[in-house]
Amino acid sequence: MTGAAHPRVALYYAPPAASAWWREGCEWLGRDPENGLETATPARDLTHAPRRYGWHATLVAPFQMAPGVELADVLACARAWAGAISRFEMQVKAAELGRFVALRPARASDDDALRLLAASALRSLVALRARPSRESIERRIVDGMSARQIALLRDWGYPYVFDEYRFHMTLSDSLDDGNARASIVSDWTQRIEELGPLPMHGAALFIEPEPGAPFMLWRRLPFNNAQDVA
Repeated sequence: MTGAAHPRVALYYAPPAASAWWREGCEWLGRDPENGLETATPARDLTHAPRRYGWHATLVAPFQMAPGVELADVLACARAWAGAISRFEMQVKAAELGRFVALRPARASDDDALRLLAASALRSLVALRARPSRESIERRIVDGMSARQIALLRDWGYPYVFDEYRFHMTLSDSLDDGNARASIVSDWTQRIEELGPLPMHGAALFIEPEPGAPFMLWRRLPFNNAQDVA
């Protein structure tokens, strides 16, 4: 892996590389984070922020590695975690999340299961993550955060974990225009009907090579009974 000596690492869900779900999402956002190629999507002006992170759902938010930890250590730990997870298919829906649009689980039971999945991933990797400084954490407290979110931020370095976690695949920037958000929801509702269930067949390690750079998909991590995403 080239780039910064200590890149940030994230554990994300990503659809299988050969799936229509992967192609559709990358084309919508305007960039494939696995090969770095960009596309001239009609939605490009609406997807600046999610394009940098790539087509994904967060399981473990981007983190700096602890002193002495190497990328190989993170890869080995993440592979072991993924190897204990069974793949499944999930119905999803397009929905507004505040001023954003994202894909969300269509069933509450899947939402609950994914909350547990993300919690297990976080606990598996926690020893490899550098603890953010107190100053860094306090700077990230913003108006609107609940007391629970602030407590999670201080304890875990991120406010949206455990009971505050919500699986989502971001489709837009923050948009003030409600009509624009509704149009994206309508567009993706039709796409979902054609694409079918979301294949939850594996996760992936994404890397930010240097601060502010687009995230790249570094390694795919097939779940224990998935053979098509390695």
